[in-house]
Amino acid sequence: EKNTFIDTNAPAPEKISDIKVEATPGGAIITYNVPVDPNLSYVKAVYEIQQGVSREAKSSYYTDTLNLVGFGDTLSHVVQLYSVGKNGKESEVIPITVKPLTPSVFSVFETLTLDPTFSGVRVSFQNSAKASLSIVVLVDTTGQNTWKPVTTYYTSELNGTFYGRGTFDETEKRFAIFVRDRWNNKSDSLIKALTPFAEQLIPKLPFKIYKLPNDSWQGATAAYNVEKLWDNIVNVSENVFATVDNVKMPQWFTVDLGQTVVFSRMKIYQRVNYPYNGVWVKSFEIWGSNAPDADGGWINWQKLGTFSSIKPSGLPDPQYTANDIAFVTAGEDFTFDGTIPPVRYMRFVMTSSRA
Repeated sequence: EKNTFIDTNAPAPEKISDIKVEATPGGAIITYNVPVDPNLSYVKAVYEIQQGVSREAKSSYYTDTLNLVGFGDTLSHVVQLYSVGKNGKESEVIPITVKPLTPSVFSVFETLTLDPTFSGVRVSFQNSAKASLSIVVLVDTTGQNTWKPVTTYYTSELNGTFYGRGTFDETEKRFAIFVRDRWNNKSDSLIKALTPFAEQLIPKLPFKIYKLPNDSWQGATAAYNVEKLWDNIVNVSENVFATVDNVKMPQWFTVDLGQTVVFSRMKIYQRVNYPYNGVWVKSFEIWGSNAPDADGGWINWQKLGTFSSIKPSGLPDPQYTANDIAFVTAGEDFTFDGTIPPVRYMRFVMTSSRA
């Protein structure tokens, strides 16, 4: 059996020395010299991020850095530093002062844009610190400051665009947006009166595959047939369209929509038990035509949009967070920008996977 001996009579460890402070957005990085003391277990910083809200940061004796986070302002804050022994005894306190840089909730808020889009609003942002943030969109349901959540977007991306949509008709409404971090620091709210663009769901009953000579896709099995793309069954593990493995990119298929339509946006749902897996679509193009080339060529086709699947957390594949799962379960939205011509035939061109 392991017998760990802790000397309860040992004195408190020596204090750290040569302390340096580097301000960061909403925090600070503290470096120091670690004392050569066999009793030392770790170094601790105690500080308040808000009135009455305390936090601790700890670092073992193997390192010389403490990372302080969670401040919601750029004021001066007193931080108490301690060396802590293996028996829990603390050294005399070393008080220092830190002055954080502008927290990301405020710097990101300054970059927000809020514009009308189909059935809602489009939000763009820049996040130079790649901070983990929530961007919250609200709508005034009565015009009398009765605010209701529309969506919350979780991100640590450098920049991005997302959409807040609902069953909004083509009438002016007041929308608001603010930024929040995990310590509940909040920015001000940007409020704008906007009129969403009208749209309606394209009826999928007439959809059918339209096989052209050089369409490169090959279905994996009959169980994963292409018709599952438009059967309105989502987030069911086996109800997906899949092609055979090891197909050279790009690969594409053609769909006869059975009607002439103008695209506003589309959604893609991943296979729920293999999210952000290597075989899933990473980037793609949508092309449209009203008179497809009989030989399968591209002369009578027009590119309608180029898209990439973005993971809100920014983690490398196949890692993901609960927020990433909520994002794909709701369906990843892709919006067509600019003037889109009416088309009857669509080509989905997959240019890369997540592998």
